[in-house]
Amino acid sequence: MSTTTEKTTRAAGPGPAAPRRPDDLTRERGRPRRPITASRLSAGATPYLFIAPGMILFGVLILLPILQAVQMSFFDWKIMAGAVSRFLGFENYIRAFEDPHFWLSLTNSGIYMLFTVPPQIVLGLLIAVLLKRKSPTQPLFRILFYLPVVTSWVVVSLLFKYLFADGGLVNFTLHDFLHLMNSDVSWLSGRWTALVAICALGVWKGVGWSMMIFLAALQGVPQSLEEAATMDGAGRWQRFRVVTLPAIWPSLLFVTVMLVIGGFNVFTSVLVMTGGGPGGQTDVVLTYMYDQAFKYLDFGYGSALAVILAVIVFVLAVIQLRVFRDRSGEDLA
Repeated sequence: MSTTTEKTTRAAGPGPAAPRRPDDLTRERGRPRRPITASRLSAGATPYLFIAPGMILFGVLILLPILQAVQMSFFDWKIMAGAVSRFLGFENYIRAFEDPHFWLSLTNSGIYMLFTVPPQIVLGLLIAVLLKRKSPTQPLFRILFYLPVVTSWVVVSLLFKYLFADGGLVNFTLHDFLHLMNSDVSWLSGRWTALVAICALGVWKGVGWSMMIFLAALQGVPQSLEEAATMDGAGRWQRFRVVTLPAIWPSLLFVTVMLVIGGFNVFTSVLVMTGGGPGGQTDVVLTYMYDQAFKYLDFGYGSALAVILAVIVFVLAVIQLRVFRDRSGEDLA
């Protein structure tokens, strides 16, 4: 009988593993861990050693000046040796909100952003779509459109200053050649005409950058999706709206956020072309801040203006991220 039972057990194969006894678990928990050796420490610290130089530079060149600017904004900051910087609290911020010229400069910065960001996005995307197709002249046009991006702001600002001068090429073209105006326009002598010239420079110089970002994104769109949409009878605009646009949505978000930040940070073109004139009518926030800090040596008020601008840009960036994220969720749904 026992022989028969033993044969049956062998034929059935091994049974379920026996439960582990408490003394076995206690013995395993008490097993000594591997010692922490120098090699293990060095392996764990290697990634931090690689990022340490960049983090040190970030802290010294970016984070520390930001904290210093925030600190200065609460003082009547003095730079003379032995001078005492008097603590003002929020007086510099209250002064800014009660300063009409600050609101004028902020309005000019907003106008510049509104009239330069959409054209750069639309024209950059349009040019990228056109240059996506393979052609012998494609590399040449890429270089030509991107050349203004790598050109110095000072150089192109001086160029546009002469183009929009009273006897410049713009007046010659519109008045003498095309006869679209009865007389020459003094572009840089008025607020609105000067802003037109400054915005034109911003669009001309920035289109190439957005074009390159969009071109890289378009090259990553799966060709199979476009072919499937074509086989389903989708037209060119439908393929772009349904296939291409959702695929490049992250790049569109990146371009929009960066252009808005750059729009509020406009400085060199205004300083070179108009210097904020006439009478400060074309001042933007950064030129006004620059005058307060380095022309009148009011570093506390200038720092407060910089902090306010940083907060405005940060809030706009957060709003854009939320809007694009919600829009992306709707597209995916």
